[in-house]
Amino acid sequence: MPVYESDICIIGAGISAAMLAQKLAELRPGLSITIVEAGRSLFDQENRFKYRDRNIKYGENPWPGDFIEDQAAEGNVSRTMAVGGLALHWGGTCNRFSEEDLRLKSMYGLHVDWPIEWADLEKHYCEAERRLGVSGEPSPFPGDQRSEPYPMPPMPLTWSLQKLKEWGDSSGIPFQGIPQSKNTVPYDGRSVCMRCGTCDICPTGARYSPDFTFKRLLAEKKIALHDRTLVRKLVLDDSKPAVRVAEAVHRDRPGEKVEFRARVFAVASGYTWSPHLLLLSACSRFPNGLANRHNQVGKFMNGHGFISSIIELNADIYPGMNPTFGLISRQFFRCPPDQPYVRHDLRIWEHFRQPPRIKDEGGRVLLGEDVVKDWRKRANRGAARVRAYYDVHPAENSELTLDASKRNHYGDPMPKVVHRPDAETAARLGATKQHISDVFARLARAQDAKIVSSSAGNYLDHPAGGCRMGTNPAASVCDSFGRTHDHENLFVVGAPTLPTAGCTNGTLTFVALTLRSAQEIARSFPVRTGAVMERNRQLA
Repeated sequence: MPVYESDICIIGAGISAAMLAQKLAELRPGLSITIVEAGRSLFDQENRFKYRDRNIKYGENPWPGDFIEDQAAEGNVSRTMAVGGLALHWGGTCNRFSEEDLRLKSMYGLHVDWPIEWADLEKHYCEAERRLGVSGEPSPFPGDQRSEPYPMPPMPLTWSLQKLKEWGDSSGIPFQGIPQSKNTVPYDGRSVCMRCGTCDICPTGARYSPDFTFKRLLAEKKIALHDRTLVRKLVLDDSKPAVRVAEAVHRDRPGEKVEFRARVFAVASGYTWSPHLLLLSACSRFPNGLANRHNQVGKFMNGHGFISSIIELNADIYPGMNPTFGLISRQFFRCPPDQPYVRHDLRIWEHFRQPPRIKDEGGRVLLGEDVVKDWRKRANRGAARVRAYYDVHPAENSELTLDASKRNHYGDPMPKVVHRPDAETAARLGATKQHISDVFARLARAQDAKIVSSSAGNYLDHPAGGCRMGTNPAASVCDSFGRTHDHENLFVVGAPTLPTAGCTNGTLTFVALTLRSAQEIARSFPVRTGAVMERNRQLA
């Protein structure tokens, strides 16, 4: 049976794992770091133009092999499982939460306060933006004041977005470009964004992707990476409530057990697979799963709801350049405490309604300038896609459970995720939807616009939770650093630790919290002397 030993074992190889490993290697040079990932490595930047081309032409998955066939969860938003995780093909959006997200209980009497101060989180937001390489512009709202500027200037607005911004601003709601981890200048060895519009698979490397970080750490011999290796269980030490070993299996050798031993274990497997692993690790001393003495693992699964509209307006919109880039307003991130509670962001993207064509209605072939004239004639009114992500607070039984009726071929029950809002969220849902509808109507009153369709999401987007942080062990799984209350050498990092999901994308927040956790994990290891560091370098 292969046995691998290290100072720290990180389970999962997504964006949180990449940031954790990178910072630990800096804080404690010479630390032996092992990363275990069930999916495969996709270190193939040179092929991504080809993948992009086949996706455009044939609709093929631009990330072949980025999932495991029988490792699927009911209610999960994404099945991605590979070195790099979902951030292999994220859109790169890097919005911050606001202070209100951390103080819901003290400001509004709702849900719970986070066990972290805003100034502390804001400091780590700045660090996360530097490491990811975020381009953006300051918000006009005082509550969004930053302690450091963005690392890069904002992405230039296309013609269409300039016109949509004029329209949005004319309603009295200020908009700006969405901050994102895409280079507007050469940064961290990566090229400038060419605005080709296929951010799901960036062919140039301008958008941050965790595989860049893993490749660099491997080249510098700062980590050991075991891909295609599924950790099935964490096992405790016989004499104390500390994790001793992670039991795994290599997917090419399913009958052979693999063990990973470490002084510290960090579960960085995302909001689904992190609580799933803790529940699978039940033993006689923790019959409901590790870190689950008070049955909080898998509870308070969260995300935010969303409502969308297509709005037609009098503006010359010629979509197609950088279509995934859009506008955001943070005007509704804050709610006066004496007003009915509603918080949401507000987005505008171009909407591609009338693509160019090479034949008209009568079948006449269009060439050259006739193609452009025909397109302009049919698209004489532009269109915008508008969306609001609104704040949803989870009930305790908004949960991940083990589904014994669905198992992988190793026999492990797969996770089932069911999102449920708490009573206060459910009670105000009608008023929340009406408020957002009124905001959309306000936009539509500008430039003789018209709402042509509206829809509400039937799932919670940008999900998180399942191992929420808190000061009370009876109502949380870990502390603010992700250290589990029940096991001093077991951490959970990233998305699972969030008590709530805010009202905007969560990736930057996952990363900021992970970087904060890295500082605490580093304290578990003394600073090594030069002689020890040199010996470890030679052994590597």
